[in-house]
Amino acid sequence: MAQKPKIAIIISSTRPTRFADVPTAWIKAQAEARDDLTVEVVDLRDHPLPFFDEMASNAWMPSQNPAAVAWQKKIAEFDGYIFVVAEYNRSITGVLKNALDQAYVEWAKKPFGSVGYGSMGAANALGHLQNIGVELQMVPTRNNVRIGGSDFFKVHSGFGGSGNLADIEAGILPAAKAMLDDVVWWAKATMAARG
Repeated sequence: MAQKPKIAIIISSTRPTRFADVPTAWIKAQAEARDDLTVEVVDLRDHPLPFFDEMASNAWMPSQNPAAVAWQKKIAEFDGYIFVVAEYNRSITGVLKNALDQAYVEWAKKPFGSVGYGSMGAANALGHLQNIGVELQMVPTRNNVRIGGSDFFKVHSGFGGSGNLADIEAGILPAAKAMLDDVVWWAKATMAARG
């Protein structure tokens, strides 16, 4: 039997009041209900990185900062990624951009999907993330989960919502299944190609 892809679910917001924990727990449960992948949550709070200050990307020379090297080693463990993406001012969070910039070799030739949230369903943030991923030689999935509009306000406790994605699950479950299918397919394909 082929090895199951190991996928990181990366929490991209580090704010104390973040909503990210709710969709992270939900997508983790969806992934764990499957038998074709394994997942691990990687929280950017646990990886405090300096602003990128290396001489160049690690595609060109080894990184010097111990925190950057530790981050590279962590993300190298995975065959693909699911980013839980908050939209800040029509883009991804600064900490996510910095985390992406701190590596190159480790991201390359691996797939990623996303669970985005915000008033517009993180549409702009996910577009930016896909462009960044392509530059890092990653494979962005076509399908992603977008929690926006009235659904976002219905479940975001900071806006008086329930804090429970079960309230909107019927609307987002098909996208989650399609995204997970894509991540697994591309992870297996890229694992074979890298092998």
